[in-house]
Amino acid sequence: MSGTDGSVTAVLGPTNTGKTHLAVTRMCAHSSGMIGFPLRLLAREVYDRVVQIKGASQVALVTGEEKIVPEGARYFLCTAESMPMDRDVAFVALDEAQLGADAERGHVFTDRLLHVRGRDETMILGADTIRPVVRALLPDAEIVGRPRFSTLSHVGPKKLSRLPKRSAVVAFSAEDVYGLAEMIRRQKGGAAVVMGGLSPRTRNAQVELYQSGEVDYLVATDAIGMGLNMDIAHVAFAALSKFDGKRVRRLRPAEMAQIAGRAGRYQTDGSFGPLAVAEDDGPAFEAAEVEAIEAHTFPALDRLVWRNARLDFGSLGRLIASLGVRPEHARLTRSDDEVDFQVLKRLAREDWIVERANTPGRLQRLWAVCGLPDYRKTGPDMHARFIARIYGHLTEGSGRIPTDWVAGEVARLDDVQGDIEVLANRIAAARTWTFAAHRPDWLVDPQHWAQRSREIEDRLSDALHQKLTQRFVDRRTSVLMRELSARGHLLPTEIDEDGAVVVGGEPIGRLTGFRFETDPAARAGEKRRLLAAAERRLAGEMIRRARQLADCDDGALALDFNGSLPPRILWNDARVGYLARGADPLSPRVRLDRSLADLDAASRSGVSARLEQWFAKRVERYLGPLLRLRARVDRDASPALRGLVVQLTQGLGCLARAPTLPLLSDLGEADNALLYRSGVRIGATHVYIPDLLRPEPTRWRLALWAVSSGLETAPPPPPPGRVSVPIDENTPRAFYEVAGFWPIVTDAVRVDMVERLVKAMHRQRRGAAPFVPDAMWMQSLGISEKSFSQLMRALGYRSVQQDGGATFAWRGMPARRAVRRIPAQSHSPFAVLATMKKG
Repeated sequence: MSGTDGSVTAVLGPTNTGKTHLAVTRMCAHSSGMIGFPLRLLAREVYDRVVQIKGASQVALVTGEEKIVPEGARYFLCTAESMPMDRDVAFVALDEAQLGADAERGHVFTDRLLHVRGRDETMILGADTIRPVVRALLPDAEIVGRPRFSTLSHVGPKKLSRLPKRSAVVAFSAEDVYGLAEMIRRQKGGAAVVMGGLSPRTRNAQVELYQSGEVDYLVATDAIGMGLNMDIAHVAFAALSKFDGKRVRRLRPAEMAQIAGRAGRYQTDGSFGPLAVAEDDGPAFEAAEVEAIEAHTFPALDRLVWRNARLDFGSLGRLIASLGVRPEHARLTRSDDEVDFQVLKRLAREDWIVERANTPGRLQRLWAVCGLPDYRKTGPDMHARFIARIYGHLTEGSGRIPTDWVAGEVARLDDVQGDIEVLANRIAAARTWTFAAHRPDWLVDPQHWAQRSREIEDRLSDALHQKLTQRFVDRRTSVLMRELSARGHLLPTEIDEDGAVVVGGEPIGRLTGFRFETDPAARAGEKRRLLAAAERRLAGEMIRRARQLADCDDGALALDFNGSLPPRILWNDARVGYLARGADPLSPRVRLDRSLADLDAASRSGVSARLEQWFAKRVERYLGPLLRLRARVDRDASPALRGLVVQLTQGLGCLARAPTLPLLSDLGEADNALLYRSGVRIGATHVYIPDLLRPEPTRWRLALWAVSSGLETAPPPPPPGRVSVPIDENTPRAFYEVAGFWPIVTDAVRVDMVERLVKAMHRQRRGAAPFVPDAMWMQSLGISEKSFSQLMRALGYRSVQQDGGATFAWRGMPARRAVRRIPAQSHSPFAVLATMKKG
């Protein structure tokens, strides 16, 4: 590949000129070809594209850590360092050739520019700044300029809160990148992170996170400046200075342009400018820098970094001397900044290294080991110690790195726990062993360890991507920001069976009936966005649910009352209405829950009608005897009956007898017969309807009483099956009476049980003679002996001693004499009123 038979074309221009696309197209037009890239990530990206064109069996990927070389492969995508120099292909291209000026890697690009050729065609791709050097070094090459497809414009400072979508924020340290990503997460929902220290798999996943639109912001180092093709509209510089390994310096205009040029793809214009994070306007571009970036005019490179490729392996000293040879061409310069050369010079100080590197073969192996990249960024000294250990193993015993040591190191890395920095360091170490495994004479079973280290790197990369996403992407906020800004397009919305509302794959809250509740974990500012998204997305669902409610079966509705006020009407366990005070206890108003307030008028009307219909049927079911009694009492009924029914309605089916004695005494035989047919019982202590004392009618009666009384709070209904309950001094007495219980000092006893007790005592006692109550009475009432004594006294009995105090007995207290009514004199006003009433 060192020949010059094929034509050489230098395609030069700024970013977004289609140079790489042109090279791929030209390569695919040839019978075979190879392209060298500055990054493994780019080589992999183009490899995937060419595979789609030519098929996997025809395409190879060769990098320091990855080799996919099918038998008979004709198209090779490589990193510049890994280009197979002995392969004869029709087409060769070198991408980003201006990197030949880089102090560390430049010599590789310069060597490929000078010596690697295709049989039929060779392309040199790069910035226009390399034009004079290409002209001087390759005088026969054709130089073709390519204009940028889109315009790149400088804009003023942008605050983080006003950063436009599809923006990339550039910083120059991991700390700054993480800090900015955290700020964007809080304000914008999240950002993808791209740094040179990330593994290619992690970078790919982060780029996809951005490219897919899941997040609209990217925070990166200058790693994005090298050929990463993304849909970026604006590049915001958080700084214009960086540490280059030796000192902190200001970026050169060409470096600024390489980064800013990521904005705008193909014919879409882009912009760049400073990022205003604090009170100031951020780093300021100089007028000359802005003019140079917008016009793509920069000082030309005057020389490239070169290193002697004809190495002398006669001795360690001669090898170092040959590496230090200075170039003869004026456009080439020597740099001693290469990591492999620095490591070699440090190892040359070790006596045991000098002793072992005593043959050309061992020297070549030493130089190959020095080429192991410092993925961990430990620096030349620490990296040299690691290289020395590997070389020691390779020059003793079997001449291979011990399997036990490799297994221990690799196993130690197989751990996906830890923070971002820990995972990144493990990935770097795993890449070291992936590189070593691709050297066929370093390990006992290189294929096994290549696969093992790659699997670990992939797992760690996936874990790192997940950590970055968890830390710097609030998926829900990101989804909401896209949702609220959508125009004519809505993200997919799903409502799970349990009511969870998912927009764009992210849960935003829960819909219970018609009530949307935001995620409890949402921040205060986020809740407003959640509610706005719900209002926009759930309108149709609300109308659909309103139709379902209007057409639902009675079994889907229920009254929710366990002391909470106002009593709620539930639809499938969700609140849809409540009871409000009406004309009388049996006629409360049915109101819609405020969660239905945003329904249209027709939907609200349909729901209201359904709830009122259901409520009327339930009242008829549980309080039917009282409704029918009220309907039977017409104007022709006696005043005493009408009065009693009014009071019985107010008491919702249960009244103490004593206050109603005047009315009871005036009831006629027909009145009593009507009451009996209606299920009303006039007992010794109460007037009541036994059918209404069952648990569910009692719960409904208490709910209606609480609404009619205008209470703010109420105790829960008595537990079903209880015939007595202890009295709470804070509970209104009317509560027990409506519930059908007779409150007596410390306990309240259900009135039908009191009536049963009265009848039992009446059968047992003989006139006014003392008698001993049956012990079973107290047990059936579920009260203590003291409470039972209080009940007996309330019924008109008193305790007496019998047989010298050995036992207790009861006898009825003397009844009060009835007051004899004196007829009114015929001439009195009362007699006249009585006559008028009868007439």
